[in-house]
Amino acid sequence: MDSAGWDRRYAGHELVWSAGPNRWVEEVAADLPEGTALDLAAGEGRNALWLAERGWEVTAVDFSAVGLERARSLAARRLGEHAGRVRLVEADLREYTPARQAADLVIVAYLQVGEQVRRHALRAAAEAVAPGGLLLVVGHDSDNLAHGVGGPQDAVALYTAQDAASDIAGTGLQILRAEPRTREVVTDEGPRSAIDAFLLARRQ
Repeated sequence: MDSAGWDRRYAGHELVWSAGPNRWVEEVAADLPEGTALDLAAGEGRNALWLAERGWEVTAVDFSAVGLERARSLAARRLGEHAGRVRLVEADLREYTPARQAADLVIVAYLQVGEQVRRHALRAAAEAVAPGGLLLVVGHDSDNLAHGVGGPQDAVALYTAQDAASDIAGTGLQILRAEPRTREVVTDEGPRSAIDAFLLARRQ
């Protein structure tokens, strides 16, 4: 989906995603000391806002102006005088180049694109990680198409944690975890399991 498509999706009255952070983002960052974060493909800003509420300074990047406007409104409501902790950048990840080794935490959550764009975006994300910092990549796993629920129904937009690890090879990051993870999803047919690709890496 292009930026116009996401603009239309975000233009509704309700949040497209939950107000709270992604569960894997929360798991990784809950006990980290506050610092600087970069949230790529940030959408409506749920991860960026949660981090900012915990004292982080966050740059949230997305190509949907409507999604970022939603994030700006939520920041004003939830952060008040601290809304400036979230810096919003409208940019396409095919072209965006973040500052090199400047972020203590870089998040790429559910960027579901083709291999070429994904590899470019993940390598840029890896290069943005500061010494001692972390890169977290989460996506709908390739296996989710046949054995999970939700997510894109096009295999081209899916990948594995090992794919992500290959994408960032040679960028100086140490892979800490690269694995599929399951999460429960409530559906009309009852609870089902979705399969995510999960990668966590650190720059020494």
